Amino acid sequence: MQEITKRPQIRTIEKIIEETPTVRTLIISDEVLANVLPGQFAMVWIPGVNELPMSVMIAEEKGKAAFTVRKRGESSTALYNMKVGQQIGVRGPYGNSFDIRDGRILLVGGGTGLVPLMRLAKYARPTNEVTILMGSKTKEEVFFEDVSKRIIENGKYRVIVATEDGSYGQKGFVTDIMEKLVQSEKFDAVYTCGPEVMMYKVVQLANSKRIFVQASLERMMKCGIGICGSCCMDDVLVCHDGTVFDGVFLSKSKEFGHTHRSKSGILENY
Repeated sequence: MQEITKRPQIRTIEKIIEETPTVRTLIISDEVLANVLPGQFAMVWIPGVNELPMSVMIAEEKGKAAFTVRKRGESSTALYNMKVGQQIGVRGPYGNSFDIRDGRILLVGGGTGLVPLMRLAKYARPTNEVTILMGSKTKEEVFFEDVSKRIIENGKYRVIVATEDGSYGQKGFVTDIMEKLVQSEKFDAVYTCGPEVMMYKVVQLANSKRIFVQASLERMMKCGIGICGSCCMDDVLVCHDGTVFDGVFLSKSKEFGHTHRSKSGILENY
């Protein structure tokens, strides 16, 4: 049975990787989080600030775990600004995980949504043929391209980068590139994580081609264990029942891709 830490465990930031001008990866030692399943998340406590749900990034050293954070809101900026030697609290892992199917799989990620997909790529079977489609706005915001090539130890893989302004890789949204791929190639499964509007299009495209698809959703989460209800979507709690949901469920959802909840719980349109 997988071990879960229910109270924050204090960990020291040992290393920081500068991914882009607005994205950093913080590395800690943690045997439990180092071995989470692809799609699971942890709650990360920034002392004196807040607690955030974070996907656990693959670390290339044994026994290490990592969190990749984009400087955005108050809490994420506080985590981004932390230094080597400072401490954070971690608890988890929570949530379910991706169901890795046999055959050719397509991973579609945008921004820090690539984090759980990197772990999925690491867990892919030797028989899988893995295509990673990663999207960014500009060349300076591209990250994980080199990491993805190093962590896939077995099987066949390729990495396709798309930038919205065409400054690197293919020009356009990842969904535009995906649409071309699924029309010209056969995939046995699609996995996605990133902005919900992007994932909505990915799920629609996969469903239209009758390809098995799963998405890892990011919603407002305050507890991570299904108590506070802040992450409710339709009749499920994303932290407890997800964060990974399949295309059949998502195609019936009235909220996925259309609405989200504010910190106060108010339903707002995208």
